[in-house]
Amino acid sequence: MSAPRILIFLGPPGSGKGTQAKMMAERLGLPHISLGDLLREEVKKDSPIGRRAKESMNAGKLVPDELTIELTRQRISRPDCRPGFIIDGFPRSAAQAEALDRMLAEKKLDLEAVVYFRVSEEETVKRLLGRAQLEGRADDNIESIRTRFEVYEKTTSPLIDHYRSLGKLAEIDAARSIEAISRDLARL
Repeated sequence: MSAPRILIFLGPPGSGKGTQAKMMAERLGLPHISLGDLLREEVKKDSPIGRRAKESMNAGKLVPDELTIELTRQRISRPDCRPGFIIDGFPRSAAQAEALDRMLAEKKLDLEAVVYFRVSEEETVKRLLGRAQLEGRADDNIESIRTRFEVYEKTTSPLIDHYRSLGKLAEIDAARSIEAISRDLARL
């Protein structure tokens, strides 16, 4: 049996990481774990985690680490994650990255790669406003989008240097078409 494949897709909101993670997960036969989807599901269920998360999400702020770490721990513990998984939207802070490192170490799993989706703020704003119209997402308004990008820059972009220093980072120009990005990912 081959080693589990653990991939992280990292990038600002609207960078296309979720779309690409979903497509690659299908190609590889692995579960796609979207922290945003997990959080929205908790909000929809009106669970205690969902109620706490909703306040942060609607303000464009990061959901508290303890909630995202617990949701991720629960999700990667499911049997379908044994052959590996592709995760996007987590980690988003140094504390979350350390927690994920501990979770993987406990399960004796190695991180294969972190794919960084590099894209400008203006491109993410344009994409997210378009998504808001298509999907009717309340968390995709101009104020929360700008706040989310600022929060991303402050808390998540240091992870890029961290994973680069570990030799795990691969960068993708995410301002291109879905097809071009997908071809680059297939080569990785």
